[in-house]
Amino acid sequence: MAKRDYYEVLGVQRDATKDDIKRAYRKMAIQYHPDKNPGDKAAEEKFKEATEAYEVLGDDQKRQAYDQFGFAGVEGMGGGGQQDYSTVFRDFEDIFSGFGDFSSIFGSIFGNSGGYGNERHSDRPRKGANLRYDIELPFEKAVYGTSVEIAYSRDDTCKTCGGTGSSDGSGRKVCPTCKGSGQVRRSSGFFSISQPCPTCRGEGTVIENPCRECSGSGIIKKKQKIKVTIPPGVDDGKRVTIPGQGDVGPYGGPPGDLYVFIHVRNHEYFERHEQDLYCAVKIDMVTAALGGEVVIKTLDNKKIKLSIPAGTQHGKLLRIREEGVPSQSGRKGDLYIKILVQVPTRLSRKSKELLEQIRATDGENLEPETVKLSEVSNA
Repeated sequence: MAKRDYYEVLGVQRDATKDDIKRAYRKMAIQYHPDKNPGDKAAEEKFKEATEAYEVLGDDQKRQAYDQFGFAGVEGMGGGGQQDYSTVFRDFEDIFSGFGDFSSIFGSIFGNSGGYGNERHSDRPRKGANLRYDIELPFEKAVYGTSVEIAYSRDDTCKTCGGTGSSDGSGRKVCPTCKGSGQVRRSSGFFSISQPCPTCRGEGTVIENPCRECSGSGIIKKKQKIKVTIPPGVDDGKRVTIPGQGDVGPYGGPPGDLYVFIHVRNHEYFERHEQDLYCAVKIDMVTAALGGEVVIKTLDNKKIKLSIPAGTQHGKLLRIREEGVPSQSGRKGDLYIKILVQVPTRLSRKSKELLEQIRATDGENLEPETVKLSEVSNA
């Protein structure tokens, strides 16, 4: 198969700077490195192709020869053929310096001889994974708080072996395949690829007589129910943390936490804005004009008298203090009531006569003034 132009391989222009070439190669190396794509021959070939291109374009002398004479210009110079990649390997640490520890990106590409030795998978106790549980609450329960029981599964310590994974208490032994390193290497052309040991799965140790209950893991799945206290005033999307109720950690490590995420249902009559509640009530036009007193129901079904001032306009907001959402400090927000003035669609003869008297007394506005949109209520 014919070789592709090195600039095309790295996706850079022919006038690209050395930094441009380095960035392009770094991106491709991370994407196609065999340690990141185990068993993917196509990715491995792309990695080799990109490495060969960088070996040439990353060297000023080789790049000049390639620009003048193509592949023929770099034959025998460590480019375009079976070349020595030591220059590329020597520059790797600099290329990937912006990504933290180079060996943590690719494992051990060169084995112990490359300067980035194998880092065995530690069998020391590690904290377990955190778990997530989502619940949906009625609007009222989220406002005033509640207690709910949830059921879920988590990793727990195997009671049969006490978490050791061994049926006879002999514990773990050094893996005979990787000699405790947790990794094995295979050669692929010019480089050596490090992979997790298939015998111990990268742990570096094995159990000779695994526990039948947990198959040697020391951990079993356990179903459990717990009560979760939802504090008053919890908002939609918030979470409640239950310490120590996540998965138990490997090798006797401490358990993770359980995160309970809250989703609040909408209410038919009330809505919330931070610590305040909002609702709307309809009143007749006589009460709005003359004023009066009406009885409304709060979110917790209390009946409260609300004073309507004379001349109340449609869309007016009235406030009842401390009938809103309670906070962690104990203070409650306010309840705001939007007044919707109802105009009757059917009138008795007597009502019509009275309204005609009002019109005769007060007159009527036959040229209403245009109102600024900014002053219009959103009722």
